Amino acid sequence: MTTSHHVLEQQLEHLDGRSYSAYKRLKGSYAFPEFELTLAHIQGDPFAAPSRVSLWGSHQHSQWPEQYWQEPARRVVLADFLHRQINHVIPQIQQQRGSGKSGCLRVAPTSQVVLARTAVQVTSDGIELRLGVGLPAFGRRIAGQAASELLMQDLPRLVRAALHYQPEWVPDLEHHIATIEDANALRQQLSHHKLVAFIANGAILPRCSGVDPQPLPAAVPFTSPKSLEVTLQAPHAGSLTGLGIPEGVTLIVGGGYHGKSTVLKALSHGVYNHIPGDGREQVVANAATVKIRSEDGRSVTGVDISPFIDRLPQGLSTKVFSTTNASGSTSQAANILEAIEAGAKVLLIDEDTAATNLMIRDRNMQTLIAKEKEPITPFIDKVRQLYEDYTISTILVMGGSGDYFEVADQVIALDSYTAHDVTDQAKAIAAAHPSERQGEGGQNFGTLTPRPIQLTPFDTGRKPAKVRTQRLNTLTIGAEDIDLRGIEQLVEPNQNRAIAHAILTWQQQHRTHCLSDLLDDIMTWIDRQDFDALTPYPMADLSEFRRYELAAVINRLRRLKVLSGR
Repeated sequence: MTTSHHVLEQQLEHLDGRSYSAYKRLKGSYAFPEFELTLAHIQGDPFAAPSRVSLWGSHQHSQWPEQYWQEPARRVVLADFLHRQINHVIPQIQQQRGSGKSGCLRVAPTSQVVLARTAVQVTSDGIELRLGVGLPAFGRRIAGQAASELLMQDLPRLVRAALHYQPEWVPDLEHHIATIEDANALRQQLSHHKLVAFIANGAILPRCSGVDPQPLPAAVPFTSPKSLEVTLQAPHAGSLTGLGIPEGVTLIVGGGYHGKSTVLKALSHGVYNHIPGDGREQVVANAATVKIRSEDGRSVTGVDISPFIDRLPQGLSTKVFSTTNASGSTSQAANILEAIEAGAKVLLIDEDTAATNLMIRDRNMQTLIAKEKEPITPFIDKVRQLYEDYTISTILVMGGSGDYFEVADQVIALDSYTAHDVTDQAKAIAAAHPSERQGEGGQNFGTLTPRPIQLTPFDTGRKPAKVRTQRLNTLTIGAEDIDLRGIEQLVEPNQNRAIAHAILTWQQQHRTHCLSDLLDDIMTWIDRQDFDALTPYPMADLSEFRRYELAAVINRLRRLKVLSGR
């Protein structure tokens, strides 16, 4: 039931000076002239996390033209645009209004990419903003006048300033929309041209630092080698020319610090759409691209890593391989097979973060250590089979071993951040100086085995498991900490939180699934409903995630079980 905002104003006046807990009487919905305010959860004291609040207004009140919200894809872009406006406006409005968090207005942060987020949602009916609001107090006594100013003045001002139609915003919004629609169009054209990725000429790939994703000032704009140049069509930007990376096996080579890893990282984030001004707006990759690395110490459960590792000492099987403390090679092998199980079609590998003994085994080492004494089959003997047997392409940064020239379809060299096609030179070198190593990969890649999986409960006692995140690095579900440092394509902590709630929702249903079927079910469920279907109450801090990162988190759970009889 919705109550008039006048009633809220009267209640605030009546509560002035009372114990902070009396704020809980305000829980409910209130009709304002231009929006509806819902106080969904009231904080326990002024030092606790801010109260959960939502503001909803119809399109009739917001006055945004229908062209910006009629299509579902444009709703996501409009929501992202408004979200950024809100984060800009809030510092101009909020002020300290008492003790602790009194007066604070807190909205989930954004990033350099455009994602569907629960903080700001645009539907066919209207616009919803979810935020945290610190209800004012002096000590632990309600500051009624300050609360009235916050709820009756600041929030309406925020709605008018950040959610309602502003004619001066139209050029920026249309640029926002055009940028995202162009990126989607470029990505959709990749398969038609038998490409796995595209980097437009003029793209700015380097970032300011490892913790600052802004484009590096004065960076060298990307330029494609003429021999690998392609032209794709974008609905707004028109013809765009740049590097088209074909399907198959691609090596990126070059000296240290010349830009190899920078290109690979840009490609790994090419699965997302970037905001105008990022520099990577026209860098796109196949949506099923997954970055692979070694990950010492991770948990692995029931993965068939026999294509890469077999005949372990003591007769340990690698058909259903499990460990609580994986080595570099076993973790990377598991990461590859798990990504493929999740549906990956393109693998990105950087030698800097790969296990050397899984990547290369040269002729001298083969001579010294016979194959029957070496359980590892190196990636060099499997990379072509991956493509020929399963049409899974690989883009590999490799500056330390020319043996890969023999298995590559194309070789791109980075020299002072400039790309060159050196495929012919690399093939000529390989012909003149063959590696003479013996192939150890057999006739085919091997069987890909689906896994029926189950989770033991996260709940402890009667209370449901809590979810906590620490930046992008760590996720905690209940009592279990999950190290996410090896999942390099996560871009927002709120993706982690959404993934955790997806896992909890599935676990609470006590179902057994093959992993790929589970991923299909969860992603379809979210698409048909929304993120609120995953949580016990509407949350303001969830972000859209991919199936591949969901799978990666599931695979790192130490309570994961793989059922026998597969």
